[in-house]
Amino acid sequence: MLSLKKDKKEEEDKDGGNPYSNLEKTSVLQEARLFNETPVNPRKCTAVLAKILYLLNQGEVLGTTEATECFFAITKLFQARDTVLRRLVYLGIKELSGIAEDVIIVTSSLTKDMTGKEDCYRAAAIRALCTITDPVMLQAIERYMKQAIVDRNAAISSAALVSSLHLSRTGGGSEVVKRWVNEVQESLSSDSVMVQYHALGLLYHIRKTDRLAITKLLAKLTKMSLKSPYAVILLIRIACKMIEEEDSDSSSPYFDFVESCLRHKSEMVIYEAAHAIVNMKKTTSRELAPAVSVLQLFCSSPKPTLRFAAVRTLNKVAMTHPAAVTACNLDLENLITDTNRSIATLAITTLLKTGAESSVDRLMKQIATFVSEISDEFKIVVVQAIRSLCQKFPKKHGILLNFLSGMLRDEGGLDYKASIADTIITVIEENPEAKENGLAHLCEFIEDCEHTSLAVRILHLLGQEGPRTANPARYIRFIYNRVLLENATVRAAAISAMARFGALCDDLLPNVLVLLSRCQMDADDEVRDRATYFKAILEQHEASLNSQYILNSLTVSISSLEKSLHAYTLNQAAQSKPFDMKTVPAAAIEEAKPTAATGGLTSKPDKPTTSSATRHDMFVEKLAAVPQLQQLNLGPLFRSSQPVELTESETEYTVAVIKHVFPGHIVLQFDCTNTLADQLLEKVRVDLELSEGWELVAEVLAPSLQYNVGGTIYCVVSTPEDLGECVTTIAANLKFTVKDCDPNTGEPDSDEGYDDEYQLEDIEVAV
Repeated sequence: MLSLKKDKKEEEDKDGGNPYSNLEKTSVLQEARLFNETPVNPRKCTAVLAKILYLLNQGEVLGTTEATECFFAITKLFQARDTVLRRLVYLGIKELSGIAEDVIIVTSSLTKDMTGKEDCYRAAAIRALCTITDPVMLQAIERYMKQAIVDRNAAISSAALVSSLHLSRTGGGSEVVKRWVNEVQESLSSDSVMVQYHALGLLYHIRKTDRLAITKLLAKLTKMSLKSPYAVILLIRIACKMIEEEDSDSSSPYFDFVESCLRHKSEMVIYEAAHAIVNMKKTTSRELAPAVSVLQLFCSSPKPTLRFAAVRTLNKVAMTHPAAVTACNLDLENLITDTNRSIATLAITTLLKTGAESSVDRLMKQIATFVSEISDEFKIVVVQAIRSLCQKFPKKHGILLNFLSGMLRDEGGLDYKASIADTIITVIEENPEAKENGLAHLCEFIEDCEHTSLAVRILHLLGQEGPRTANPARYIRFIYNRVLLENATVRAAAISAMARFGALCDDLLPNVLVLLSRCQMDADDEVRDRATYFKAILEQHEASLNSQYILNSLTVSISSLEKSLHAYTLNQAAQSKPFDMKTVPAAAIEEAKPTAATGGLTSKPDKPTTSSATRHDMFVEKLAAVPQLQQLNLGPLFRSSQPVELTESETEYTVAVIKHVFPGHIVLQFDCTNTLADQLLEKVRVDLELSEGWELVAEVLAPSLQYNVGGTIYCVVSTPEDLGECVTTIAANLKFTVKDCDPNTGEPDSDEGYDDEYQLEDIEVAV
């Protein structure tokens, strides 16, 4: 017996105790043939069906034929009366409904279970039935759905409400679900916590496009006491959305409702209300006070979730209203020793934002005791707090940089290390006294940096700042070490950095030339080319050459330069003349915007912003694809403006203009959207009132504008020869033919329409 137990334990340890860990799709589908046996064996069929569901939820992909065969095999199990098996059958139907064909065949079986006397089947049957139902069939089960929504059994009512919400999001289903609004309102007064919550969610979804209906709903529900805390939370969120849309302040009755929820008996409602007040755009310190007081009480709660929620929200408040959080400093001090390291981290970073200069040293020592035990995302929160602290107390840069240097040596991912490097770079740029100390820490870091992108960035910074320090020679060793020890990308960056030292420091030039000559034997083409290029320029000993080719980078878009050169090599006629750099668009200069360090947790890294070069190339390709514009031979595209809205966002038609500048012409690109579901617009054009000297050369109409489907109109105008007349204001009208249509199908009611126009904002054109 003991040996049997031992074998069983070893087997569990081997596969982690998961009986489904080594499943194969083919073998499981073979086992599914068991479903066709008569009589059905519920125990065996349950095990096989559980395996199929496990595979599907693990991302296993079934082909259409496999899924259809499996689906029809599962339908045979309706003859079994086993409760567990039947509920697994419903799950199987839901999972396979999107892959298998002819799933509609089980409608009658599901309808029978949905309207039967077995309550344990009804809720699951409703969910499965609504998954396979299309808008045409929905009307056949409409009566049963209405009955289920007001059913006395809470599970059945909730299943019907949630399924209705899913149905309303499918094409055509929303119109049918809107007819159930009376039943949904009736279930809103249910005694069940979840039914009330689901009913409010569905009711809001049905009416969200009707502002007046939402206003009435809020007016009614904010005065009555909802039993469900979940429903109250949803009501708070709806009220906050209305406050944002109306751009109102604390005088709004909705704000009074949110504030009254701070005195609710449920902790989750209290927190939601506090969180909502904190996140409102126009909240003042006085309005924040009651929310901060509630969060302060939560800081001393015995529940870790409440403490975490409170301190995380206070951390966010400290970014915009540090004075409001100062009252909580004593409670936050107590949380520094919290057993939950996440809470302790957020408490310290909040104190760093609100505390005095005298407390910095003590807080940094306390962070150092446990910073190695917390996850990267919380370490990033600490780094962001230190960044704001460096800006607040510049004299403390020594302590803070030493601490960041220690964090750089710890294990961590790219996002974590990049946030530390960003902070050190920010300190170097904003505080001249910290420059040499910060550069020294970064030099030590690149000696053992495993992230190529980060090493390249630091080498670029050393090339920018190193030559201007008191002792630039000290950085050459660190940079040349990268040439000896790193990959080709880092080596190329190191050579560019060394060249800047040679261009700016005459005493270091002989040594830099020696090092560059050694690099000419590198195995990588790019590294060799850079070394040869920079050495040839530096040997000329001319400051103007150094300035033009080493210190100042190209002012043109790199990708556009590449495309222009490629086009030049393909055009035999053009090669008789030298390549003209003036034909290449200039790179857009982005204004540096001060960004406040975010105090919240970053669940995912920020999306990279699209470069101006990529945007330019996109427009070049888009305009080249329009035959009417190609025939005009407008020449190379110089620059494209940012989109400018010519209408309000809530109007019937939205129009934005982008100005594309060519030599001698401007192409106005109008991106239009029709927001009226019952109208189809045809022959859509923009009528321009041009000033003297300007002339409309060509226009490209949008053939039609369907509901919520964008369309583009182009107008080509020639610019006046006199540069002074290039500053103008162009009046514009949108002209089109309107056809009334069916809102559901988008098909026009008749072939005849009527002409109409819509006035747009004036278009500003400047040099």
